[in-house]
Amino acid sequence: MARKSFIQGAVILGIAGIIIKVLGAFFRIPLANLIGDQGMGYYQTAYPIYVLFLTLATAGIPIAISRMVSERIAVDEYSEAHKVFRVSFILLFIIGITSASICFFGADLLVGAMGNPGAKFAMMAIAPALLFVPMQAAYRGYFQGMQDMKPTAASQVIEQFFRVVAGLFLAYFLIKYGRDLAAAGASFGATAGAVGGLITVVAIYLYKRGKLEANIERTKRHQSEKSSTILVKIFIIAIPVTIGAAIMPIMNAIDVGIVMRRLQETGWTYKAANSMYGQLTGMAGPLINFPQVLTQAVAMSLVPAVAAAYRQKDMTFLRENVQVGLRMSIIIGLPCAFGLMTLAEPIMLLLYPMQKQSAISAAPCLFIMAAGVIFLSTVQTLTGVLQGIGQQMIPVRNLLIGAIAKVIITYTLTGVEAINIKGAAIGTVAAYIIAATLNVVAVKKYTGAKFDLMLTYIKPFIAALAMSAGAWITHRILFGIMGNAMATIIAIGIAAMVYCIMLFITKAIKKDEIERLPKGKTMIRMADKFKR
Repeated sequence: MARKSFIQGAVILGIAGIIIKVLGAFFRIPLANLIGDQGMGYYQTAYPIYVLFLTLATAGIPIAISRMVSERIAVDEYSEAHKVFRVSFILLFIIGITSASICFFGADLLVGAMGNPGAKFAMMAIAPALLFVPMQAAYRGYFQGMQDMKPTAASQVIEQFFRVVAGLFLAYFLIKYGRDLAAAGASFGATAGAVGGLITVVAIYLYKRGKLEANIERTKRHQSEKSSTILVKIFIIAIPVTIGAAIMPIMNAIDVGIVMRRLQETGWTYKAANSMYGQLTGMAGPLINFPQVLTQAVAMSLVPAVAAAYRQKDMTFLRENVQVGLRMSIIIGLPCAFGLMTLAEPIMLLLYPMQKQSAISAAPCLFIMAAGVIFLSTVQTLTGVLQGIGQQMIPVRNLLIGAIAKVIITYTLTGVEAINIKGAAIGTVAAYIIAATLNVVAVKKYTGAKFDLMLTYIKPFIAALAMSAGAWITHRILFGIMGNAMATIIAIGIAAMVYCIMLFITKAIKKDEIERLPKGKTMIRMADKFKR
């Protein structure tokens, strides 16, 4: 297989991620305004449990599929790559049935253990999604292994579209029957989306089937790997990845119990504690997930690219991908972090005008969590690198160390009345700082990659600092003239322009890297004309 950079795939997944998050905003923001922080408390109690089971079902196996398929295609073994897909699909189907059954029939027990029994119907409504999403994951992992990110991107966008439409419609229809049922209606959106996404990726597979089968027949061997051998290899890769991916959802699930109980122990009522938790996870949390989806696109594209280079022993190309991957994550993460910190309260008031007091209360949590975006970006990207070179246990260990620190810090600080819910946000940031630092050390050790301090960190930092100043000044000037909403929107637009200009002024992006982007050569020609 010819050398293939991960950048094109990362851009495709990144664009899909932006569309998904925009659609998500059309879901989360109206939903929070519709069902309030109490309803979001129910929704956010069921959702972390769903994410935990989903992580156990799909986090590791698609990565294993992607890596194993990429390694085989790198040496022209398309038939063996397809067998990996078939075996993993059966495995994921079985896991999906089991996970969905546990969450549906055990809903009472699960939400009761979390101390929020009102979330029962939300848990039952979201459970069927656990059957359909794993089946999607098998197809996505197969295409990602071929470094074809378009099927994944298309199915993700369709999945989110159906989730938004179905979830909001049902929440609106059921709100008259109570906030618990409205939260259940919103949760069912995930199930509707999973069905839509599965239909999409299967249709793409059938469309590409002719070309796939031609490659399979051309490379078919009389004696191929046994299914049992493939399963063992999948588990060797998938189990550590799954454990690592499950650590933070487990910590978030534990957060529910810690935060709810510790807040009540310091004098807050159950209703107040539930509302504060809804502000943290339902109002501030989704904004932190926006940059995360972009850096996750980088990580997902890195795994097959790094795995193929590692299989071919092309260490020069591997290091190049690692260096560019980390720089991309920093370039994405820094402006998101600085922007959210600078405009924390204005953004919250812009997004939640019908819940003004809750938005103001959630702003300090957003400010704190925004600082963690930079480190989360690093964690995700370098985890993809380590997984690609077969060192999947290392990011597990590093994140576990960070997660233990998070539990200790969250338990301690949420018990301080003056800090309260902000303690959970501080704990999360601390976890990402620790994991990011340890991942950088590990990647340097196992790949030999060296990171240019000026190019990787300082130049993007200068650009982000200038952007932050531009956003703050713009908002301060315009706030008294046109109010918060328009001032915030214009400030964000100005900030984006300032950051892009500063990246070029500081030369934080190399010319050859821009050329690898879709329409990159056109962008270079336009930039050259602008200079003249």
